[in-house]
Amino acid sequence: MTRSSESTARSAAARPRFTLDSNLLVYSVDLDAGARHQAALRIVDEAPDADCWLTLQSLSEFYAAVTRKRIMPPAAAAAQVEDWLAFFRSVAVTASAIRTALANAVAGRASYWDALLVATAAESGCTLILTEDMADGRRLGAVEIHNPFTRSGGLTARTRRLLEL
Repeated sequence: MTRSSESTARSAAARPRFTLDSNLLVYSVDLDAGARHQAALRIVDEAPDADCWLTLQSLSEFYAAVTRKRIMPPAAAAAQVEDWLAFFRSVAVTASAIRTALANAVAGRASYWDALLVATAAESGCTLILTEDMADGRRLGAVEIHNPFTRSGGLTARTRRLLEL
């Protein structure tokens, strides 16, 4: 192993595997989102170089949200999803993830869709989800929730460390 590959391997091992919720993907293309647009764009640009996996659920929610809110035309939104599929590793929902999500939703631990995102992410080995839609610092199973934005819309110190910024 070369010196640079040892450094890369150590760096990757020190950072948790994580995923992005659809709200971050939406902010990354929403020019009207102000500071959150810039911060989310930075996250999405840097995340493929980290151990970030996108759930097919988040990609689907992104497409539905940006076309419903008319942030992007359908063809442009589809092209963006295709680009992300090429740059990120992705994970699909399984029957096991659905069962886990249903159990968590019925128990009142999370909404069904949030629970499904967490269960799918967990199955791919993610231990962290970047989102502003769930309670920061909360854990659901082995997955921790982190809001990557400061109050002013910039990136938190933890997010900066995660992306090595």
